[in-house]
Amino acid sequence: MIYDSRELSRIFKVLSSPARIRILELIKNRSLCVSILARELGMTPAAVSQHLRILRDAGLAAGEKRGYYVHYRADNDSLKKWQRKIRLLLEPALT
Repeated sequence: MIYDSRELSRIFKVLSSPARIRILELIKNRSLCVSILARELGMTPAAVSQHLRILRDAGLAAGEKRGYYVHYRADNDSLKKWQRKIRLLLEPALT
């Protein structure tokens, strides 16, 4: 086995929420504040903040203070690492 099953389990747990996946889609190419994300997702700012905390803890999102607001963006390097790890699991073995 060339991947860590515990780490993959953690990856899938973080990605198990449709809201977190949608947040990643929104912040992948631009940074957005919680209020904009909440409006786009039809969620409360508090709920968005909880999802962002999980994404930040997993290293997938980072915040940058701009005036009174924090703007969040995806950490594309981490997304690429996760993509490689998931691909290792899902690619068929060569026979």
